[in-house]
Amino acid sequence: MAGETDEVVEFFAGYPPEVQAVALELRRTVRSALPRAAEMLDRASRVVGYGFGTGYADLICVIIPSKKGVKLGMARGAELPDPAGLLEGAGKRHLYVALAEVAEARQPGLKHLLGAALAAWKARTRAT
Repeated sequence: MAGETDEVVEFFAGYPPEVQAVALELRRTVRSALPRAAEMLDRASRVVGYGFGTGYADLICVIIPSKKGVKLGMARGAELPDPAGLLEGAGKRHLYVALAEVAEARQPGLKHLLGAALAAWKARTRAT
């Protein structure tokens, strides 16, 4: 959002302008889909995580910027329904969505994935 001056915005500012724009739009999408999730900047790992606790088990997703683009890493993404076919990766548990343009951060399939990830997290936490 215009005028944002928080540590996540400052973190994204370390990337090329086109990557910053995608990361910020993706951040808006994630925060819209997961309004109560905590946002956690991990400078050492160079990611911004979203979840409902401090542990890895409560992680829903991470924004992973790079010099060439942005990935939305989905914790336990291999277990999620993905009718839009957005998920990539060779991982057995965690997958990602690669984004190169701002419009890709607004695609409806992302909100579907985030909603499915939230529902899966809620089901896991109820089961424990």
